[in-house]
Amino acid sequence: QVQLVESGGGLVQAGGSLRLSCAASGRTFSRYTMGWFRQAPGKEREFVAAISSWSGGSTYYTDSVKGRFTVSRDNAKNTAYLQMNSLKPEDTAVYYCAASTSYSGAGLEKTYDYWGQGTQVTVSS
Repeated sequence: QVQLVESGGGLVQAGGSLRLSCAASGRTFSRYTMGWFRQAPGKEREFVAAISSWSGGSTYYTDSVKGRFTVSRDNAKNTAYLQMNSLKPEDTAVYYCAASTSYSGAGLEKTYDYWGQGTQVTVSS
């Protein structure tokens, strides 16, 4: 069982930056692929980024955030991060972190076993 708690959301102007954190409970954090998803008002939840469990951390991003967002993890702190730069109003959403025992299918919601409660990110124009 893994419990995930996101933090770091807020209101930022377009072009600004935020860093989201996802703190995980338990001693097996290093075994999980960590993913980030987001859901904008009136839209379905969509994949943002993922990082594998293994050392070196293979990463995967949706096209719309490539070059702007960076996913990382600190296994010693049981925490995953999403650094978001050059934010745009269309990045406004509730951001969720999720954990999976598999990296295959990392872009799919159904791959993930555990979810956080979400943190709001609002980007003003």
